[in-house]
Amino acid sequence: MERPFRVLFVCLGNAIRSQMAEGFAHRYGSDVLVARSAGITPAGRVMPLTRKVMEEKNIDLEDAYPKPIADHGGEPFDLVVNISGVPLPAAKAPVREWTVRDPMGGKEEAYRLAAEQIERKVMDLILELRRLRKKWIEEFQGRDPGARETKSS
Repeated sequence: MERPFRVLFVCLGNAIRSQMAEGFAHRYGSDVLVARSAGITPAGRVMPLTRKVMEEKNIDLEDAYPKPIADHGGEPFDLVVNISGVPLPAAKAPVREWTVRDPMGGKEEAYRLAAEQIERKVMDLILELRRLRKKWIEEFQGRDPGARETKSS
């Protein structure tokens, strides 16, 4: 698979968890994935503590804003990661569920804990996608189409 995998991260308001996931994915995995984020019921803004905690990790969310899933309706995704804790409306791609407690209304430490959990999960996903890409390349591009496999006795 030559093109990057397209991943949509979804949470309730697209104000904390899915924004964090998208930020980490852009920072660490741009070689293997294109990340987007959305909310089931988008909030009015990205939470200030979300921005602060991500800035501590040198990830700038200054231009980030909450978006509804419908804003991405025309985009094809290879995977949807649901961090909302509630069932998603019908998705056109496989859905992976991540359990990360929503820090909304909590203290800064709750935001840091969510960011640490999401960062680990995003890194695991990136590593998985890199392995998948490597396997695909080995199986489908590494072969000489004219060569025939021979069995050794």
